Amino acid sequence: MENLYFNPGCAWSLYKPEAEEKALDCLRKFSPNVSMHHICCHHDPQVPQGSRIVCICSGCHRRFNTLYEGVRGVTFWELIDSDSSFPFPDYGGRQMSVHDPCPVRKRPEVHAAVRSLLEKMNISVKETRLHGYKSVCCGSSFYGVLPLDKMHQHMSMRAGSMPCDDVAVYCVTCLRSMHIGGRRPHHILDLLFGEQCDPALLRMSTDEWYQKVEAMRKA
Repeated sequence: MENLYFNPGCAWSLYKPEAEEKALDCLRKFSPNVSMHHICCHHDPQVPQGSRIVCICSGCHRRFNTLYEGVRGVTFWELIDSDSSFPFPDYGGRQMSVHDPCPVRKRPEVHAAVRSLLEKMNISVKETRLHGYKSVCCGSSFYGVLPLDKMHQHMSMRAGSMPCDDVAVYCVTCLRSMHIGGRRPHHILDLLFGEQCDPALLRMSTDEWYQKVEAMRKA
Protein backbone atom coordinates (compact mmCIF):
# COMPACT_ATOMS: atom_id res chain seq x y z
CA MET A 1 0.00 0.00 0.00
CA GLU A 2 1.23 3.47 -0.89
CA ASN A 3 2.54 5.68 1.91
CA LEU A 4 0.49 8.87 1.62
CA TYR A 5 1.02 11.93 3.83
CA PHE A 6 -0.70 15.29 4.06
CA ASN A 7 1.42 18.35 4.72
CA PRO A 8 -0.66 21.55 4.94
CA GLY A 9 2.46 23.76 5.05
CA CYS A 10 3.66 26.33 7.55
CA ALA A 11 1.65 29.19 6.03
CA TRP A 12 -1.65 27.31 6.11
CA SER A 13 -0.98 26.07 9.65
CA LEU A 14 -0.61 29.72 10.68
CA TYR A 15 -3.68 30.80 8.72
CA LYS A 16 -6.35 28.19 9.52
CA PRO A 17 -5.01 25.19 11.46
CA GLU A 18 -8.58 24.15 12.29
CA ALA A 19 -9.17 23.27 8.62
CA GLU A 20 -6.31 20.77 8.46
CA GLU A 21 -8.33 17.82 9.80
CA LYS A 22 -11.16 18.60 7.39
CA ALA A 23 -8.72 18.46 4.48
CA LEU A 24 -7.20 15.26 5.84
CA ASP A 25 -10.66 13.67 5.94
CA CYS A 26 -11.08 14.47 2.24
CA LEU A 27 -7.89 12.55 1.47
CA ARG A 28 -9.01 9.40 3.27
CA LYS A 29 -10.99 8.52 0.16
CA PHE A 30 -7.68 8.05 -1.64
CA SER A 31 -5.90 6.27 1.20
CA PRO A 32 -7.58 5.34 4.51
CA ASN A 33 -4.16 5.36 6.16
CA VAL A 34 -3.12 8.84 5.04
CA SER A 35 -1.12 10.51 7.82
CA MET A 36 -0.71 14.13 8.88
CA HIS A 37 2.81 15.39 8.19
CA HIS A 38 3.97 18.62 9.81
CA ILE A 39 7.70 18.59 9.02
CA CYS A 40 8.54 21.81 7.16
CA CYS A 41 9.55 21.31 3.52
CA HIS A 42 12.88 23.01 4.31
CA HIS A 43 13.83 19.92 6.31
CA ASP A 44 14.23 16.21 5.57
CA PRO A 45 10.64 14.89 5.42
CA GLN A 46 11.61 11.65 7.20
CA VAL A 47 9.20 9.43 5.29
CA PRO A 48 9.81 6.05 3.61
CA GLN A 49 11.18 5.91 0.07
CA GLY A 50 8.39 6.02 -2.49
CA SER A 51 6.06 8.10 -0.32
CA ARG A 52 3.78 10.78 -1.71
CA ILE A 53 3.17 13.99 0.21
CA VAL A 54 -0.02 15.90 -0.56
CA CYS A 55 0.53 19.66 -0.43
CA ILE A 56 -1.63 22.75 -0.22
CA CYS A 57 1.40 25.03 -0.48
CA SER A 58 3.00 25.35 -3.91
CA GLY A 59 6.42 25.94 -2.37
CA CYS A 60 6.13 22.70 -0.40
CA HIS A 61 5.10 20.88 -3.57
CA ARG A 62 8.20 22.09 -5.41
CA ARG A 63 10.60 21.32 -2.57
CA PHE A 64 9.29 17.83 -1.90
CA ASN A 65 9.58 17.11 -5.63
CA THR A 66 13.09 18.44 -6.07
CA LEU A 67 15.06 18.36 -2.82
CA TYR A 68 14.44 14.88 -1.42
CA GLU A 69 15.21 11.69 -3.27
CA GLY A 70 12.51 9.03 -3.31
CA VAL A 71 9.71 11.42 -2.27
CA ARG A 72 7.05 12.85 -4.54
CA GLY A 73 4.80 15.81 -3.92
CA VAL A 74 1.28 16.06 -5.33
CA THR A 75 -1.12 18.95 -4.89
CA PHE A 76 -4.34 18.69 -2.93
CA TRP A 77 -6.05 20.30 -5.95
CA GLU A 78 -5.17 17.46 -8.31
CA LEU A 79 -6.55 14.81 -5.97
CA ILE A 80 -9.77 16.64 -5.12
CA ASP A 81 -10.34 17.35 -8.81
CA SER A 82 -10.38 13.58 -9.36
CA ASP A 83 -12.95 13.02 -6.58
CA SER A 84 -16.34 12.78 -8.27
CA SER A 85 -18.16 12.65 -4.93
CA PHE A 86 -16.75 15.88 -3.43
CA PRO A 87 -19.63 18.21 -2.38
CA PHE A 88 -18.65 21.27 -4.40
CA PRO A 89 -20.36 24.50 -3.29
CA ASP A 90 -22.13 26.55 -5.94
CA TYR A 91 -21.00 30.17 -6.26
CA GLY A 92 -23.65 31.03 -8.83
CA GLY A 93 -21.38 32.00 -11.73
CA ARG A 94 -19.35 34.48 -9.68
CA GLN A 95 -16.50 35.86 -11.76
CA MET A 96 -12.90 35.65 -10.55
CA SER A 97 -9.38 35.95 -11.88
CA VAL A 98 -6.67 33.48 -10.87
CA HIS A 99 -3.14 34.13 -9.68
CA ASP A 100 -0.77 31.19 -10.25
CA PRO A 101 2.11 31.16 -7.72
CA CYS A 102 5.75 31.05 -8.79
CA PRO A 103 6.64 27.50 -7.59
CA VAL A 104 4.11 25.88 -9.94
CA ARG A 105 4.62 28.18 -12.91
CA LYS A 106 5.83 25.23 -14.99
CA ARG A 107 3.17 22.80 -13.75
CA PRO A 108 0.29 22.92 -16.24
CA GLU A 109 -1.39 19.96 -14.54
CA VAL A 110 -1.75 22.08 -11.39
CA HIS A 111 -3.08 25.09 -13.32
CA ALA A 112 -5.62 22.82 -15.00
CA ALA A 113 -6.75 21.20 -11.73
CA VAL A 114 -7.27 24.58 -10.06
CA ARG A 115 -9.39 25.88 -12.92
CA SER A 116 -11.34 22.65 -13.08
CA LEU A 117 -12.17 23.01 -9.38
CA LEU A 118 -13.32 26.58 -9.91
CA GLU A 119 -15.54 25.47 -12.80
CA LYS A 120 -17.04 22.72 -10.62
CA MET A 121 -17.86 25.40 -8.03
CA ASN A 122 -19.65 27.42 -10.73
CA ILE A 123 -17.01 30.16 -10.69
CA SER A 124 -16.36 31.86 -14.02
CA VAL A 125 -12.67 32.53 -14.60
CA LYS A 126 -11.57 35.73 -16.31
CA GLU A 127 -7.85 35.27 -16.85
CA THR A 128 -5.17 37.86 -16.41
CA ARG A 129 -2.85 38.09 -19.41
CA LEU A 130 0.07 36.68 -17.42
CA HIS A 131 -1.14 33.34 -16.08
CA GLY A 132 0.02 29.74 -16.08
CA TYR A 133 3.48 29.50 -17.66
CA LYS A 134 3.56 33.29 -18.00
CA SER A 135 2.55 34.07 -14.43
CA VAL A 136 4.67 36.57 -12.53
CA CYS A 137 5.43 36.87 -8.82
CA CYS A 138 2.82 38.40 -6.52
CA GLY A 139 5.63 40.55 -5.09
CA SER A 140 6.36 38.50 -1.98
CA SER A 141 9.76 37.32 -3.26
CA PHE A 142 11.03 40.86 -2.77
CA TYR A 143 10.73 40.62 1.02
CA GLY A 144 14.15 41.35 2.51
CA VAL A 145 15.42 42.47 -0.88
CA LEU A 146 13.52 45.73 -1.32
CA PRO A 147 12.14 48.22 1.22
CA LEU A 148 8.57 47.36 2.20
CA ASP A 149 7.05 50.27 0.29
CA LYS A 150 8.77 49.11 -2.92
CA MET A 151 7.70 45.53 -2.28
CA HIS A 152 4.12 46.66 -1.78
CA GLN A 153 4.31 48.55 -5.07
CA HIS A 154 5.12 45.28 -6.83
CA MET A 155 2.15 43.67 -5.09
CA SER A 156 -0.09 46.48 -6.28
CA MET A 157 1.18 46.09 -9.83
CA ARG A 158 0.48 42.36 -9.88
CA ALA A 159 -2.92 42.73 -8.21
CA GLY A 160 -3.77 45.54 -10.61
CA SER A 161 -3.17 43.22 -13.57
CA MET A 162 -6.13 41.07 -12.50
CA PRO A 163 -9.28 41.77 -14.56
CA CYS A 164 -11.55 40.97 -11.60
CA ASP A 165 -11.66 42.44 -8.12
CA ASP A 166 -12.16 38.88 -6.82
CA VAL A 167 -9.03 36.78 -7.21
CA ALA A 168 -8.69 33.05 -6.53
CA VAL A 169 -5.30 32.08 -5.12
CA TYR A 170 -3.71 28.88 -3.87
CA CYS A 171 -0.92 30.31 -1.76
CA VAL A 172 -1.49 32.04 1.58
CA THR A 173 1.25 34.61 0.98
CA CYS A 174 -0.23 35.37 -2.46
CA LEU A 175 -3.56 35.88 -0.69
CA ARG A 176 -1.98 38.56 1.49
CA SER A 177 -0.30 40.12 -1.55
CA MET A 178 -3.54 40.41 -3.50
CA HIS A 179 -5.17 42.06 -0.47
CA ILE A 180 -2.30 44.51 -0.06
CA GLY A 181 -2.63 45.26 -3.78
CA GLY A 182 -6.29 46.17 -3.40
CA ARG A 183 -8.08 43.01 -4.59
CA ARG A 184 -10.47 40.64 -2.79
CA PRO A 185 -8.56 37.36 -2.55
CA HIS A 186 -10.09 33.93 -1.99
CA HIS A 187 -7.99 30.89 -1.15
CA ILE A 188 -9.21 27.88 -3.10
CA LEU A 189 -9.34 25.72 0.03
CA ASP A 190 -11.64 28.30 1.65
CA LEU A 191 -13.80 28.24 -1.48
CA LEU A 192 -13.98 24.43 -1.46
CA PHE A 193 -15.10 24.42 2.16
CA GLY A 194 -17.52 27.33 1.71
CA GLU A 195 -15.55 29.56 4.08
CA GLN A 196 -14.53 33.21 4.09
CA CYS A 197 -11.00 34.55 4.24
CA ASP A 198 -9.94 35.07 7.85
CA PRO A 199 -9.51 38.85 8.28
CA ALA A 200 -6.91 38.31 11.02
CA LEU A 201 -4.45 37.26 8.32
CA LEU A 202 -5.07 40.45 6.37
CA ARG A 203 -4.66 42.70 9.41
CA MET A 204 -1.21 41.31 10.15
CA SER A 205 1.71 43.51 9.12
CA THR A 206 4.09 42.22 6.46
CA ASP A 207 6.98 41.94 8.90
CA GLU A 208 4.83 40.11 11.46
CA TRP A 209 3.66 37.61 8.84
CA TYR A 210 7.16 36.73 7.64
CA GLN A 211 8.47 36.50 11.19
CA LYS A 212 5.72 34.03 12.07
CA VAL A 213 6.39 31.92 8.97
CA GLU A 214 10.11 31.85 9.69
CA ALA A 215 9.46 30.79 13.27
CA MET A 216 7.27 27.93 12.02
CA ARG A 217 10.01 26.76 9.66
CA LYS A 218 12.50 26.59 12.51
CA ALA A 219 10.15 24.84 14.94
